[in-house]
Amino acid sequence: MIRVVIAELRKLRRPSLLLGTIATVGGLSALFTSIVFLMIDSKDGNTKRGESVGAEELSQAMGLIYGFRLVGVFLGIVSLCIFASQTAQEYSLGTLRNLLVRQPSRMKILAGKFIAMKIFALVMVLFAGALSIAISFGLAGRAKVDTAAWGTATAMDLLLESTLNIFISTLAFGAFGMILGLLLRSPISAIAVGVLWNLILENILAALISKTAKWLPGINFANLGEGGNVDLSYKHSLAITIGYLVIAGAIAAALFKRRDVAN
Repeated sequence: MIRVVIAELRKLRRPSLLLGTIATVGGLSALFTSIVFLMIDSKDGNTKRGESVGAEELSQAMGLIYGFRLVGVFLGIVSLCIFASQTAQEYSLGTLRNLLVRQPSRMKILAGKFIAMKIFALVMVLFAGALSIAISFGLAGRAKVDTAAWGTATAMDLLLESTLNIFISTLAFGAFGMILGLLLRSPISAIAVGVLWNLILENILAALISKTAKWLPGINFANLGEGGNVDLSYKHSLAITIGYLVIAGAIAAALFKRRDVAN
């Protein structure tokens, strides 16, 4: 299985994928972090919920990771797209048969691919966090934000906790994308279904029937990255996430193991 992981990592470091991911993640991190500091105290708000965060709040320990937390859910969508495409393209390109010649165990192939993409997702999250923090320090002076509290032990604990939560959220979105890739066997279809469901359909459904929000997968995946909130606890989202991924993952794995592989 280690060879499967190494082979998959070699695919993931292709310039077209790696540079595209770096550009996307870097752009999102720069955009949302810059909005927080450049639109500080704006009447139009400087967060994704339209709220306004001032210099006093950003001068606290939480200010260090404020921009990083905003971009968390978008890292999940990027991860969903990567996991879905890298899984489904084995069918669309007809390379799965060649993989099975070298490694007959389908479950080892599946596990190896997931481990490799998990490593890729971790690097993506760490890069986004480092860039967001660097931009925060760079813009703090212009926004008249005091960064003294950003170097405290409390700030470091928040940074570690947020990084872990965003990684778990990103991994949940990615696993969801991988499941769609296994079920639909088409990169375009898997990505389209995943993005439409998480960014559009879930929000519409939650707005029409508010009680459904706490049971929808994408909303719970995103809530993990935020560390939970007043309306939806972290433990609830973690339980729902595990339930969805275990059940759907078991179905997808069973189909992957039993399906015939076309030429």
